Amino acid sequence: MARTRSHVAEAEKSLERLFRLAANRKMYARQAATVGAVVARPGYALMRSIDEAGEISMGDLARACSMDPAATGRQVRALEEDGIAERVPGADDGRTVVVRLTDEGRAVLARIVDVRTSYLAKVLDGWPAHDRAELIRLVDRLVDGLRAVPFKPTPRGE
Repeated sequence: MARTRSHVAEAEKSLERLFRLAANRKMYARQAATVGAVVARPGYALMRSIDEAGEISMGDLARACSMDPAATGRQVRALEEDGIAERVPGADDGRTVVVRLTDEGRAVLARIVDVRTSYLAKVLDGWPAHDRAELIRLVDRLVDGLRAVPFKPTPRGE
């Protein structure tokens, strides 16, 4: 059991390093400057989900991004203010509202994806193909696990 806890602690430490790097403001500022647009990290996640769906309801968008509905609303509002997304009546039922990317939003998303994939290609350039495939498999598995297991903090001392 102690060995398992040790591995879990090492995994948590490695993930913390990754999350800290992903949240680095200098890297984010360089990306925004290269893209020519400032999109908050949660906004980028929303843009990806909207793009994949074409049009999506606010509730479905919040679920797709594992976000609180109120936070989703705030992020969509920011995307609307920047001309990246728009809310429109749903095609099936005019009483519902769906979100879709504008032409500018699709262009901004394409630039963001290009910058991020170009950078990641450079990072992974020296990795063998089987290591890159394993990275994808393990990250997807981790994400699935994080979504499937509810976070329930245990009281101290247990």
